[in-house]
Amino acid sequence: MNGSDTITVPRPTVAPELLEQLQNLTEVERQVIVHCCFPATPFWGSLIRIWPTTYLIDDASGTRSQLVHSENISMAPYWTEVPPMKDFWFTLIFSGLPKSCTQFDLKELIAEEGGFCVRNIRRNGTDVYRVKIE
Repeated sequence: MNGSDTITVPRPTVAPELLEQLQNLTEVERQVIVHCCFPATPFWGSLIRIWPTTYLIDDASGTRSQLVHSENISMAPYWTEVPPMKDFWFTLIFSGLPKSCTQFDLKELIAEEGGFCVRNIRRNGTDVYRVKIE
């Protein structure tokens, strides 16, 4: 596929009532929201996806919080095309971390190369984070 064959998919919008529902889930079920940035590249045809075996891992206890929902990114085996020269943002929602957790890693555990890991994320009071995927 070359640049002239690329299909542009409009950026999805999240309905306000869904955002409100997610906020309520965060408060009631202690879910963790991670907004992820895949930095811009100059290349056409960059692809990204998330695996269901992506976790938040408490540094102290090793406890894993499971991925429960994703927004603006495809779940493996499907792919999302990343536009060139533009940061690509997606959101991951995980089950709650242990109350004792002060620092954790975001890790994609897969049986092939290319899984990402963001280490040493400091816990905050809101359990809403912004990270850059390197």
